Formats: sequence, structure tokens, C-alpha cells
Amino acid sequence: MSNRLGTALSPYLLQHAENPVDWYPWGEDAQRKAREEGKPIFLSIGYASCHWCHVMAHESFDNPRIATLLAEHFVSIKVDREERPDLDQIYMDAVQAMTGQGGWPLSVFLTPEGHPFFGGTYWPYPTRGGMPGFDRVVLAIAEAWQDRREDLTEQAERLAQLLRDDTQTPAAGEWVELGEHPLITAEATLRRAYDHQWGGFGQAPKFPQPGSLRFLLRRWRATDDDHLLDMVVGTLDRMAAGGIYDQLGGGFHRYSVDRQWLVPHFEKMLYDNAQLAACYTEAWQATGREEFARFARETLEYILRDMTHPEGGFFSSEDADSEGREGTFYLWTPEEVREALGPERAEVFCRVYDVTPAGNFEGRSILNRARSLPEDAQAMGRPAESLLAELAESRSALMAVREKRVRPGRDDKVLLGWNAMTIGSLAQAGAALHAAEYLDAAVRAAEFILAQLRDEQGRLLHYWRAGQARQSAFLDDVALLADALTTLHEATGDVRWLDEAVQMADDLLARFADPAAGGFFYTPADHEPLIMRKKDFFDSSTPSGNGAAATVLLRLARSCERPEYRAAAEATLQAAWRTFDRSATAAGQLLLALEAYLATE
Repeated sequence: MSNRLGTALSPYLLQHAENPVDWYPWGEDAQRKAREEGKPIFLSIGYASCHWCHVMAHESFDNPRIATLLAEHFVSIKVDREERPDLDQIYMDAVQAMTGQGGWPLSVFLTPEGHPFFGGTYWPYPTRGGMPGFDRVVLAIAEAWQDRREDLTEQAERLAQLLRDDTQTPAAGEWVELGEHPLITAEATLRRAYDHQWGGFGQAPKFPQPGSLRFLLRRWRATDDDHLLDMVVGTLDRMAAGGIYDQLGGGFHRYSVDRQWLVPHFEKMLYDNAQLAACYTEAWQATGREEFARFARETLEYILRDMTHPEGGFFSSEDADSEGREGTFYLWTPEEVREALGPERAEVFCRVYDVTPAGNFEGRSILNRARSLPEDAQAMGRPAESLLAELAESRSALMAVREKRVRPGRDDKVLLGWNAMTIGSLAQAGAALHAAEYLDAAVRAAEFILAQLRDEQGRLLHYWRAGQARQSAFLDDVALLADALTTLHEATGDVRWLDEAVQMADDLLARFADPAAGGFFYTPADHEPLIMRKKDFFDSSTPSGNGAAATVLLRLARSCERPEYRAAAEATLQAAWRTFDRSATAAGQLLLALEAYLATE
């Protein structure tokens, strides 16, 4: 028997439509029920390709006992974070404030008015590993609500006010002189965090951080400090050699669980691949190294092959799991390689790509490169060109075998902001690499977005799936699309893309801007009321909305001679100054905007 999620558009919500949990989608019906019955809300936020979301669903949300407990004590709401990033931002901030950490699945307990009073991420069922079982958590929260409802309500209201205060920007008149201090601070922070042995920043787990890499490339151009370029090159080299990169099919997995980039979390996200394709394109432009162009091409070709809707838009993600296990689609044994390639070529391939009888992940092997191609060729006593050609043929043969396996699940919704980044990366690479097919794909996707993701008034919508578009676009959606269309105009010379970008910039000023304090709200003025109207200055896995807005407004101010755009970008950087003081490297897109602003004073 389906619950209330059976008519949802989101693939993530549809994954939970057969749970015994009495899920509601986010909306007035659930909140009214909570108010009428005096029950708190259990809010569960995740996304379709999230491994630990699947684990918690299997352990808890498919369990009749958990479903009964939730129905007795709570009104349960399920949210797709990709469908409603506005809700995810607010309640992730709340959980991080309460616990010091966050992640997905996000599990939050709210008052009927939507104020959070307790939260966490994944809880197991039953109890294990030193973590309380989800049944124990549910019963403890229910008992606390029964015995201390007034205290919890007051606590939740205080937390909501703290979150509102934290998102406030300096009031009008609190002017600061915009200078390069945040750029210098961020550069120094990245120098200290850089892993000289394995590339990247910090220890495990390691995320690609494309914003930091692009920032360092711009600082290198500004300072001629070759160490900054070395940090970028070292990171991109190590990532492309590691298991985080799909050595057969191209494209990058979400992150590496280890310092060496060997064992990935196997899900693939559109936004990672769009941003990393741009990084490799820019690294090729900076160094002329052909392998960087190759990795940019392979990443974009993965998107065009596996993540493209027939009408032109791009899908969101692919799961980490297939056949009930993480990574199965991507793993190999020596026997499987020999069967596909024959003994001689298999020996070469296994040596180069680290396929061993013992394996490096649960008894099987994640393909990775321990040495460079010249090093392998020298060790084998053969010309590098010959080895390169053989490996390309072997990869193609193994790819054909892999395509017969059970594929990971794919989230086939088309998200505006992620598509915008992909359009921009395709346009950038198409112009830089003289690849007409990338420009054609960018144009086709842009036409799809502008035709399909708009409402009756012509305003942009956040996502599309199965012929339906829903949800007003958010700040980053509009800003990233305006930026992508500006890049597409520069790559093609077609003025229609610039005209569209200008209309979107005007929409930013009309519906998202905060004229009193500077910067932009994440939601438009006509958005549904939530417990707060947030401004996002920190990047997440994608650029912040304010960073994207400041960036495109500066670009359009120059190309269209619109001084009001530059003034709005300057006001945004003023509003972000407190963010730079707190953590400059977490605001990478704003750093890029600041650098562009200072360069054109």
C-alpha cells in the first residue's frame, strides 16, 4: 500500500512511496495535522543517490515497528534535498548548530511550527557500533515532548532566532573597504592544508574542492607564484590517477574515503563533474599538458553519454550501489580482465591499473594508476605511444563488458543550477578545445532549459522531470544560468544568450536582492514563508548563490555597461565581509568574485 509519496515527481520520494511509514511530502497538510494533534514533526531529508539514505531506509523506514512508533508520536515528512534545497539549508544549519556536524540522511525533529529542537543524521536500527538505535531515539524524543514540551518549544524558538541572526548581514552604512586581504588569507590557508604527497587539502575523507582549485589558478596568474600552480597540478594529477576517477568510463565519483584518492564513495553527481571538467580545461589552458584536456573531454563525454536526456537536459546523479552493494558496477578481478582481454593484454592492464587477486576493496579491485604512463612504459621496456594505444583499446573492451552489468540507479530529474554549470563547462571546453560537439550540446541544453523550466509568467523553475517542471527557481539557479549563458555567448558570439542573461540579472535585482543590507536572499520575494529567509555566502558542493550572483553581475557590468550590476556585486561583497573573516576558503566563489572586482577597479 503506497503512502502519500506515490504521486511525487522526485525519484527520492518515490523510493519511499512503499514504506510502511506514513510519510507526508512537505506542505500545509502535514503541518496542519501536527498542529491539530499537538505532535512534533519528524523531518527526514535525503537524495536519490545517497548510500546512507538507502541504508537507513532499509533498516528503519521499511521496518513496521519503526513505522508504528513514528505514526504514534510524530507527523513524518520526507524531503528531497535536491528538490527543496531551501529547506535543506535551513535544517542542515540547525543540525550543525546543535551537533557540530551534518550530512545525509538529515534527521530533524521540529515543533508543529517548523522550529527544530533536536537532530542528527544516520541512526542505525537496531543499536550497534556505540550508536543508539533509531527506535530508542524516537522513543526518547517522544517522551521528552510529552514531559517537557514547553521547554523544547522555547529551545526551538531560540535556535530559530540564532539561525536568523547568523544569516544577517551588516546594516546599510557599515561600509568596509574591499581589498585583497581575504584573497591572501585564503591562499595561505590552502597552502597550509595542501597535501604535498597526495594532493588535495587536508586528510581523509577528501573532496575535490573545484572552487579552491580554480581560485588557486587565478591567484597563480595574478602573482606568478608557481607553487600555486603546482598545488593545482598535483591535485588534478592525483585525482585523475585515483579510484575517485572512473578509469574506464570517465567522470568522477563524489569523494574519496582515504587520503590517496583510492577508495571513492561511488555515487556520481552532475555538479561535481561539471565543475571538474572546467578545472581540467583551465589547467590545460594554464599548462598545455594534453592529459588535462583528455580528462576534461572524458568527463564531459561521460555526461553526454550517460547523463543526458534525449531532449537535451542533464540528469542529476547515479547511485553508489548496484545489485545491493556499493561500487559493484566499477570493480574488477584479474579473472574478469583476462576473460575480456586475453592473458597477455590482461597482464599489462592489471599491472598498470592495480588489479590484483587480493583486490583493494572488499576482495575486488578499484582501477587506479600508481605510476605515470612514461614510468609504466619504461618499466616494461616499450614505447610510451605503443602502451598508450594498447591501454585505450583495453579500456574500450572492458567498458563494453561493464555496460552489460546491472547499472547503478540514476536520478533522472533535471535541476536548473546543476544544468547551468554543465552548460557553462561545455561552452568553455568547446571554445578552448575547439570541440564543436560540446558547443552544440551546450546550446541544445540551454534551449531545453529555457523552453521547459519556466512557468506561465516566464519565470524560471527549479527542476523538471517526466514532462513536468516545478518549484520556483532559487538564487543559485538564476545566477548560475545567467553566468552559463554569458559563457555561451562568449563561446558562440550569439547575442540571444547575452540578452537572456541580462533578463536573469534583472530578475536577481528585482526579486532576490536585499537593498537595505546588500547581497541576495536564497528564495525570491514571493516564496512560501519559512522559519527564516536565508542568505547563502558559503559554498557547499556547489557555488554559493551570492558568490554566483556577484560573479555574473560583474561579468555583465563589463560587457553590457550596466553600472547598477557592479554596484549590486559590490554590495554583495560588502555583505559577505563577515563571511570572509570567519572562513575565507569556504566562500570560494565569493573569492573569485572579489578578485574579479579588484582587477577591474
